[in-house]
Amino acid sequence: MRPFSAPQLNPATETGWRRRWFDIIYRHDSRPSRNFDLLLVYAIIASVLVVMFDSVQRFHIAHADWLYVLEWGFTILFTAEYVLRLAVVKRPLRYAVSIWGIIDLASILPTYLSLFIPGAQSLLVVRALRILRVFRILKLTRYIEESGVLMQSLWRSRRKILLFLFTVVTITIIAGTLMYVIEGPNHGFTSIPSSMYWAVVTMATVGFGDIVPQTVLGRFVTSVLILIGYSIIAVPTGIYTAELASTMRDAELAARRDARGCPHCGLEGHEPDARHCRKCGGPLPDTFSH
Repeated sequence: MRPFSAPQLNPATETGWRRRWFDIIYRHDSRPSRNFDLLLVYAIIASVLVVMFDSVQRFHIAHADWLYVLEWGFTILFTAEYVLRLAVVKRPLRYAVSIWGIIDLASILPTYLSLFIPGAQSLLVVRALRILRVFRILKLTRYIEESGVLMQSLWRSRRKILLFLFTVVTITIIAGTLMYVIEGPNHGFTSIPSSMYWAVVTMATVGFGDIVPQTVLGRFVTSVLILIGYSIIAVPTGIYTAELASTMRDAELAARRDARGCPHCGLEGHEPDARHCRKCGGPLPDTFSH
């Protein structure tokens, strides 16, 4: 099953208020649903700006009361949206544990958690929880149509990317172990995990310089690892780009297909210029008659 799939409507409430709100919340082809999405987009952007301004000390001191009221206003709004999304689907738990459900919960939970962490000694913890509210901006991807293509491409390339990551981890372990043996603690490679950190920094071509090989053999291994790093950067980009191109091509072909159904076997999805069904060979109705 693909991720980010739309939740199912409860059949027992297909004609009630749940159906009406389901169409508003989860559909995007009517004026009420578009207005609902637009309102949430504005609210998400405004709430993220409130969090950013609240992190500025002079704004926090001068407008603490207003920022507090605005934060709780946005929290109540997003809580109502979250509860409503759970109420109109057939399987609320399935939505709650989906990526969108987790993002929705992460955007409102810190505000409520801050109520249970009182005391001056906990101000740093509360501040960290408040910063987590920027997860709301991830909700914006739900309202961007092209994000579905990006997510689908990422999902289709998941096995190749996981295999690639496994290869990178293997190279990191081997390189870290070699440098621990070659350089040793005297040159900063105090353990295999710290040597693996050095390998990751080297392959990423970042080069912080906090751990530097001193021996000739160690520098040779470093040079090889840097060359490997350039190819490592290119491989996942190529994998994802290929899948993205394939997904866009499939979407374009699907958009070009005709929605006419065969009156004999019921098959849909024929080419626009098709005159006969590709399954049973029966004549198709004229395009201009629909």
